[in-house]
Amino acid sequence: MPHNVSLIALIAAGLGLAMIFGLIASRLRVPPLVGYLLAGVMIGPGTPGFVADVALAGQLAEIGVMLLMFGVGLHFSLDDLLAVRKIAVPGAVVQIGVATAMGAGAAVLWGWPAGEAVVFGLALSVASTVVLLRALEARGILESTNGRIAVGWLVVEDLAMVLVLVLLPALAPLLGAKDVAPAADARTLALTIGVTLAKVSAFIALMLVVGRRAFPRVLWLVAKSGSRELFTLCVVTAAVGVAYASALLFDVSFALGAFFAGMMMRESEFSHRAAEDSLPLRDAFSVLFFVSVGMLFDPTVLMAAPFKVLVVVAIILVGKTVAAIALVLAFRYPLNTALTVGASLAQIGEFSFILAGLGVSLGLLTNEGQNLILAGALISIALNALLFACIEPAQAWARARSAWARKLDLRDDPLAALPMSTDRKLLSGQVVIVGYGRIGRHIADVLAEHHIPCVVADSNREVVESLRRDGKAAVSGDASDPIVLVQAHITRAAMLVVTTPDPIASRKMVDIARKLNPQIETVLRSDNEDGATLLRREKLGEVFVGEQELARGMASYVAGRVAVQA
Repeated sequence: MPHNVSLIALIAAGLGLAMIFGLIASRLRVPPLVGYLLAGVMIGPGTPGFVADVALAGQLAEIGVMLLMFGVGLHFSLDDLLAVRKIAVPGAVVQIGVATAMGAGAAVLWGWPAGEAVVFGLALSVASTVVLLRALEARGILESTNGRIAVGWLVVEDLAMVLVLVLLPALAPLLGAKDVAPAADARTLALTIGVTLAKVSAFIALMLVVGRRAFPRVLWLVAKSGSRELFTLCVVTAAVGVAYASALLFDVSFALGAFFAGMMMRESEFSHRAAEDSLPLRDAFSVLFFVSVGMLFDPTVLMAAPFKVLVVVAIILVGKTVAAIALVLAFRYPLNTALTVGASLAQIGEFSFILAGLGVSLGLLTNEGQNLILAGALISIALNALLFACIEPAQAWARARSAWARKLDLRDDPLAALPMSTDRKLLSGQVVIVGYGRIGRHIADVLAEHHIPCVVADSNREVVESLRRDGKAAVSGDASDPIVLVQAHITRAAMLVVTTPDPIASRKMVDIARKLNPQIETVLRSDNEDGATLLRREKLGEVFVGEQELARGMASYVAGRVAVQA
């Protein structure tokens, strides 16, 4: 052809093969993302035939990461982030340390130099943004307590990796890199660390002070134009533009910049529309992310070093998972939360590739190490969905066979049961509210205005602690566990209100509540009509769907006003 069409060829071949292999995977009851990964392998340099541009694929994947993190920010407030800081910050730091130690230990046993072992371990310690968010969204738990903890944990990991990427060139001589000039002295190194922390702090402060006011106003001005395409353009520009500018000016990652941009735009009343308009682009580019991962994979490593690949996969799937589960349980969170967070982090992705590439360029990592990281990423991403599918069976199996597992949610936990000083009037004919997010908080406020007693059950310990400080009745734990509902005194409650949108968990809660209190009324929430249909078909209670109830409320108001004027 008379001109270069490598970008068009990449998009056409990547999306086309992803659709074919994704459909095949779906028919085989395998997650479609496995098909997307195979599509990338087919057009990558590791297999014969057409080879797409790997560099272009990486850039398209970065756009997907930006849009996806921007979308998460649109549903994730600053309060949500701060609410999980007590577990996300220490949990992420300790988990990075444990995973790095496991990876570095394995590398040392293989005879690798210490510097290469450290870089290799760090690359295995950080999870993929795209994989985590796709898994949480697919299960409808992104906005749940478990989802917020996992996302908060990921944000802390991203901040840590930003620091690692900036410091690695300065530390390269100390780690054994021969082609890099050594830093002048410890003072220079301390200055580098200080400048990095100052830049990250300045970026966060700028977004909180300026972005929180500017983004909603800009979105409002564009929305006033009445042009849908301008509105969509504004949303995409905010996501990509802020991500690029933050990386250029403050040395933070694209993902982190886009996430904070979304959080600031969430302050606008048009945030839901912004999320809907950016959804098609997010989906398309996230597919290209998985294709780009497949392109980087060299299948020959499976035959050249099968034992090392197995060790890497074991560290990612088993080592990181067990470490995360242990940490979450140590913070007295429910077993379900621990298993969800553990499964969420049992994979590696984009930061691992960036760190591996930087390690190779600095002479701190060999091509073998990079190929092992890529092999671990491909296999762990493909198996991650299987880990999520095993959460419920594993939890049921553990609770059925182990008294210790059944007591995990309550062991020496002062938040798992109501204080003895709780007013008995609150524990008869009360409303049990499961979940204290935006919806649960609003319901509790309305009940308080009408002097109707309620007890809140929430998995977030910080939320429960805050409610207790305010003198409100609340228990900590997963309400799909009978013990948690018993502690909320469900046997004497008048009504159970489930504000979390997971239909499977809602069904369990209703079953438990009706067994303990056959006369109880139940009110459930669903984010879509499919989930509502499932709940109604099983006659689980009164079901409310967000958009429908908003429409009904507006219609009722309009009809009432028109009737009065008539």
